[in-house]
Amino acid sequence: MLATDTALGEARPALHHRVASILGGSVGNLIEWFDLHIYTAFSLYFAPQFFPGDSPNVQLLNAAGIFALGFLLRPLGSWIFGVYADRHGRRTALSLCVTLMCAGSLLIAVCPTYAQAGILAPAVLLLARMLQGLSLGGEYGASSVYLTEIADPRRRGFFSSFNYVTLISGQLLATLLLVVMRSLLSTDQIAAWGWRIPFAIGAACAVIGYALRRKIDETDQFKALKRRGLPERPTLRLLSNPRALVLVAGMTVGGTVAFFTYTVYMHRFLSNSAGLTRDQTTLVSCTTLFVFALLQPLLGALSDRIGRKPLLLAFGVLGTLGTVPLMTAMTRVHDAWSALALLMIALVIVSGYTSVNSVVKAELFPTSVRVLGVGLPYTLATSLFGGSAEYVGLWFKHLGYESLFFYYVSACIACTFITTLFLKEGGTASLDPERVAGSLTGGDDARDRFPIRDDHSQTNRGLIPWQTPNSSCSGTGRSAG
Repeated sequence: MLATDTALGEARPALHHRVASILGGSVGNLIEWFDLHIYTAFSLYFAPQFFPGDSPNVQLLNAAGIFALGFLLRPLGSWIFGVYADRHGRRTALSLCVTLMCAGSLLIAVCPTYAQAGILAPAVLLLARMLQGLSLGGEYGASSVYLTEIADPRRRGFFSSFNYVTLISGQLLATLLLVVMRSLLSTDQIAAWGWRIPFAIGAACAVIGYALRRKIDETDQFKALKRRGLPERPTLRLLSNPRALVLVAGMTVGGTVAFFTYTVYMHRFLSNSAGLTRDQTTLVSCTTLFVFALLQPLLGALSDRIGRKPLLLAFGVLGTLGTVPLMTAMTRVHDAWSALALLMIALVIVSGYTSVNSVVKAELFPTSVRVLGVGLPYTLATSLFGGSAEYVGLWFKHLGYESLFFYYVSACIACTFITTLFLKEGGTASLDPERVAGSLTGGDDARDRFPIRDDHSQTNRGLIPWQTPNSSCSGTGRSAG
């Protein structure tokens, strides 16, 4: 009995530490997507405050243009923070990211209006969005790598899936906040001062995120890399991994288009194309996002048992073949429950990508360039394809050929499917590629030295691009140093 009590007492701090690490590593995604959604949702109210005298459409376009510029800065932020995280540590980079998020949200919350400061007002708004764009660019790579590296090798899929749990939660909280504010405040009150409240809440959340991240530990993989000595010229070392870069970009194209289509764009799609009311679309969005978030750790844990590739292949096949009939059916529904059922089917399919993409990408790169390698191609593909998904959908609808957008989404998902065919399982393989066969290797050992075929044998299943069949894997998730 005493031994059992002792074991339980030791397990509780360990569990608490794991939970704190997950929260600290992933909280930035919640803040990122909360900020993104409140900007788009409340721009209708604050745009006249910064761009007076123009028509409402021009005001919204100006606000959207500033938003888009921040989005386009994400690759630059990914490069800056990726290099920093691979040189100075994941924990420090994550803390810096959330600090910039706080600064951006706080600037918008206290930003003077055009009537108060003239041209300075939109300039401050632009600066705030630039800070957010840079920080958001660094967040995905650093958080994905951190969650992957802190995890037990047998539970990497489960741990890394929380990247999207918090990301989806950010969208859900922003939507719920909009509903609450609309019920408590009038349109005039929101337009006059209420629109500042969500940004102040975002800044407060970032402060909490900073506090959480200051308490998390650095990963063992980076500690071991630092003991061995940090390599020079990380960007050049990254370019010695061309195959991994292409794999990350190719996987991201279909995944990000599907994700943006079924979450960000879907609210507008259900209103414009399916004809649902605002309350109905809110009900459908909130319900499906909640279930979507719950699916992530379940499928992440499943990937630890059956591998990541089967889930990605399922997303590729079902997404490519199912997008057109699913979205066509959504245009023909006239009740919220039918729309909810169809959207939920689509999000279950998308979960095959969202639940495992972080860990798959992290397993493709060596420790010395892992954050940069995961983040840079992801943000480039997301900025080009994910961020433009709503615009492309609306453009096709404006032309009168909305169904062509459904085929566009299917083609992007097919790109992910084709990329997945060339992917090898990471499984429980070591995340410390600089040490091969028990000794340090010279030069850029991260070059691909493996056949393209997928080998599902028990012996080689854990191989990833920078490993050879004779590479040693401790299976402990800790570097030998």
